[in-house]
Amino acid sequence: MPRPIVIKDLCKGCSICIDMCPKKILKLSSNVNKHGRHYVEVVKPEECIGCKLCEKYCPDFAIYVEAS
Repeated sequence: MPRPIVIKDLCKGCSICIDMCPKKILKLSSNVNKHGRHYVEVVKPEECIGCKLCEKYCPDFAIYVEAS
């Protein structure tokens, strides 16, 4: 089962990955990272299909999909 991983301190909260995810398993956190930005968090990891669109389109390499 694929597992999306967010590196919260690299995330600037641009939401590109949220928009690209076909399963809509990502959302902006209400918390902030060390840079004071709301970061993306995975809310339904079990629904990830491993398409890696989030990983492909993230301009900051802040998210990747780990294969199991």
